[in-house]
Amino acid sequence: MAAGPAITDPGFLRSYGRRRGKKLRPGRERLMAELLPTIAVEPGKAPADQFARRYAAYWLEIGFGGGEHLAAQAKAHPDVGMVGCEPFLDGVAKLVTAVDEAGLDNVRIHADDARQIFSDIPDGALERVFILFPDPWPKTRHHKRRLIQAPLLDACARMLADGGELRVASDHMDYVRWTLEHVIPHPDFEWLADRPTDWRTPPADWIPTRYEQKKLAGDKIAYLCFRRRTRR
Repeated sequence: MAAGPAITDPGFLRSYGRRRGKKLRPGRERLMAELLPTIAVEPGKAPADQFARRYAAYWLEIGFGGGEHLAAQAKAHPDVGMVGCEPFLDGVAKLVTAVDEAGLDNVRIHADDARQIFSDIPDGALERVFILFPDPWPKTRHHKRRLIQAPLLDACARMLADGGELRVASDHMDYVRWTLEHVIPHPDFEWLADRPTDWRTPPADWIPTRYEQKKLAGDKIAYLCFRRRTRR
């Protein structure tokens, strides 16, 4: 099926902060130079064409942070092709290291804004989309930079297969409310929570991020799962 419109207008607002932190260690510098080009997302190709073989399903993680969630999911689901996007290069380097250490062949990385590759993903090509602990941009004047907005939800709805899942996690309760206010009214998604424990407890196959493990000591975390409604 044809891909939908791109959200790559040069004027779109960044939903992330800095792109680079401390200088990488030599081993990671080497992997970034040698391994990353071999597992980088190729522009213009659909997820199914990014890999050497076909997979039963394809999942996308938008903003994978340090990559521990994506790497663990790839290891736990060798029949799934995992595509991850992250503009922070230190996080990319960590995931590339994890891919190397675990010998993962079902991971592809876009080291930049995920919205740049949306137009390459065909309608209904994804079974899951993960948005875990996105930058909450807490100041009111910065809310326009929040990742979860109507255009992104429209894109996720298009890319997800019927019955596919959009999973969002956040420890910032205002951002949780913001997410619910944007996703619940969306005609293509239904929230899968019936009771408070459904969003206070992670799904059975959830793999915690390093950030999440730090927060579990005291902060509340909301796990929001939305299902893509069947197309008419």
